[in-house]
Amino acid sequence: MKRIFLSLALAGLFSGLFAQSVDKAKDLLKGKKLTEAKTEIDNALTVEKNQKNAEAWYQKVKIYNAIAADSVLKSTVPDAYVQSLAALKKYAELDDKKLVLLTLDQYKPINEIYQGLFQEGAANYNSKKYPEAYSDFKNAIEAITYMNQKGWIKQNMDTTSTLYAGISAEKAGKRDEAAKYYTQIADSGITKIGGNDMAEIYKWVTDYYNRKGDKANTAKYVAIGKAKYPNELFFDELVLDDLRKNGPKDSLFAKYDQIIKERPDSAIYFFNYGLELYQYASDTTKGPVPSNADALTKKAQEMLAQSLKLNPDYPQANLVMGQISYNQGIEIQQQTKTIKGSKPEDLKKRAEIRAEAIKKFDEATPYFEKIDQLLGKSGELKRADKSALKDAYDLLVTISEQKKDKEKAAAWTDKYNNVEKVH
Repeated sequence: MKRIFLSLALAGLFSGLFAQSVDKAKDLLKGKKLTEAKTEIDNALTVEKNQKNAEAWYQKVKIYNAIAADSVLKSTVPDAYVQSLAALKKYAELDDKKLVLLTLDQYKPINEIYQGLFQEGAANYNSKKYPEAYSDFKNAIEAITYMNQKGWIKQNMDTTSTLYAGISAEKAGKRDEAAKYYTQIADSGITKIGGNDMAEIYKWVTDYYNRKGDKANTAKYVAIGKAKYPNELFFDELVLDDLRKNGPKDSLFAKYDQIIKERPDSAIYFFNYGLELYQYASDTTKGPVPSNADALTKKAQEMLAQSLKLNPDYPQANLVMGQISYNQGIEIQQQTKTIKGSKPEDLKKRAEIRAEAIKKFDEATPYFEKIDQLLGKSGELKRADKSALKDAYDLLVTISEQKKDKEKAAAWTDKYNNVEKVH
């Protein structure tokens, strides 16, 4: 009996000591002796049996929050808010009185944790301490997610913290981590956060999965992005680029057909479509041209003509239209080499072929002259425009020589030679 009595007496003694320790920590907190309060509560919680006391964990929350908010002491416990959040979770797990302490404080401690983490994240972000900012915003998200899970708030996503967690992770070189947060934004369907448009986030997510070779997610976010931002060309361009690289060409051209139906007023897409059709139809680098080259070329001309109808002053569209007719003239001209004889009928046939070639050159000339009108009198030109102007002059020189017009050939040659000086 004595041993049992002794054991019970000791248990009571330890219990009293523990209660005194928690009360002492509370008194030290009230007296703003935060360092001593931290030491007192930490010591109390090193005892295994004391770790089941909800009030002790709650006092740790309040003490660590106070330290984190103190401009002098916060550096002594850099992760004070993180430790406080962990302590709060432990308190909520152990409290059998329906969170009475937290309720009496009107949930102030958890709000302090969230706001403190967010503010630290903002400060680190503004100081370009991106790894630290990422950690802060990630922890702020954890805090608000926990609040939602416990039913304390209805908000299920902190959009601002999610955005800046992604941006901070990206700037810290953590691309995969950034993707996690940016993807949450894209999945949520949000298009504005704090007045900022999220178009670039939807593009980023789509590009991320495309670079990963994840075709399913790429297609998913192309569809989401186009639905949210129908005027953004990025999503169509990404699909076109993939089809351009990986084929087949029929799929690429089918996508163009879809796009020009969706964007009938886009001169650039009609031009791009026409250019790609013609490049494919005339490409001999991998063997003979396609069997349907003539049909492809005709369709290319139709697309380019529509581009010029929408924008007559587009130099590149004029250049390609002219090049198609010019190249057709060259191909016709080549046929004279197959007629070797010198009989009158042979001479007549060669003359007819040359005349047909000249018709094609005449067909091409107005497009090249249009480029001269558009760019020839300009000052400094962009590289693409300068290249188009030189190509136009070069071909006009050749056409003039073919027509034996020495005066025009000389004039166009002079303009060609002065492109670099003038433009």
